[in-house]
Amino acid sequence: MDLSFTCSPLLLGFHISLLIFFRVAFGATFTFVNKCEYTVWPGILANAGSPSLDSTGFELPPDSSRTFIAPAGWSGRFWGRTGCTFSGSEPGSCQTGDCGSGQAECNGSGAAPPATLAEFTLGTGGLDFYDVSLVDGYNLPMIVETTGGSGMCASTGCVTDLNRVCPSELRVGGGEACKSACEAFGSPEYCCSGTFNSPATCRPSVYSQMFKSACPRSYSYAYDDPTSTFTCSGADYTVTFCPSMPSQKSSKDPNPTMTAPGATNADGSLSGSDTGTGGSASASGLGFTGSDPDSASGSGSHAMLSDGSWLAGLAMGIQLGFTAHGPCSLLSSLLLPFSLYPVFLNILGFRLSRPGNGLPPNAQDIEHKAALKELKFWLFC
Repeated sequence: MDLSFTCSPLLLGFHISLLIFFRVAFGATFTFVNKCEYTVWPGILANAGSPSLDSTGFELPPDSSRTFIAPAGWSGRFWGRTGCTFSGSEPGSCQTGDCGSGQAECNGSGAAPPATLAEFTLGTGGLDFYDVSLVDGYNLPMIVETTGGSGMCASTGCVTDLNRVCPSELRVGGGEACKSACEAFGSPEYCCSGTFNSPATCRPSVYSQMFKSACPRSYSYAYDDPTSTFTCSGADYTVTFCPSMPSQKSSKDPNPTMTAPGATNADGSLSGSDTGTGGSASASGLGFTGSDPDSASGSGSHAMLSDGSWLAGLAMGIQLGFTAHGPCSLLSSLLLPFSLYPVFLNILGFRLSRPGNGLPPNAQDIEHKAALKELKFWLFC
């Protein structure tokens, strides 16, 4: 008896159509992973018109994960809350990212800034759009990685602990979070409002440039689209809090080190995988390569770009391998002419991107103090 299986073209086409239907109907799977040394309470906010997921907020202990399925067309944002107290019958709260609900579920409320945000829109024109935003400030490291899918499908996010280098005027409490300049000062220039409500008039500030230097793939201010929004088709997504790296120590470490931000291509785009293999997606702009952040190349003394090229970093003025104590390396000194040109101009009072912007004297003082702080940050590590 011939038991061989044959599949007709008609049956094969039916199976393929069925797979496409389920992918379109169910949109994407989101997996949240906590690699922090402390509990994180992720918050979930669906945009208007999008259905709620199975939860709007939950507890995620260290070294744990949780998965949700989102329908096609879903859009919304995720963030991590820290220092939460939800126990007993009394309403609770969180030190950072609090949504004001008084409980683990956020029930349709968003994060109180500052908070690192991951934003998604699924299936628009056959593509998913996603980004990690620091526009509302920063509270903890976060990356987004893809699994499967096709297209650019690059990893994005911020692995650097910005709380350790946050300027005092942006710092929250004892360093639990770092405000955006908009949140700290409320100036239309920083908030891209009023007469500054367009890409032509709202330019990067000293503060957003510091954020961008540390996290080149994340939104640093409202009109940061060209280098901060990514697309993928038919992928699932992993959102990781506190992605671990061998060259990035805990914020509790008395002698922390910081990793190199990553490289930028000649056309202004950030380097990354051009295939949607997810697990192998490159995240050179985040300071590591490969699906596992633990496999990052480089060390605390000499962080390397994903392609192993110091020259690429030198050409873009990217700081490679600086430590929190002692003088910077010779390489960092060589980078100063490239990376500090805007800082020197700010200190001298020149406003290359915003001549004659009419800032009040106190706002100008804030800008110049920030420029001096950044200069010290580069010269004395």
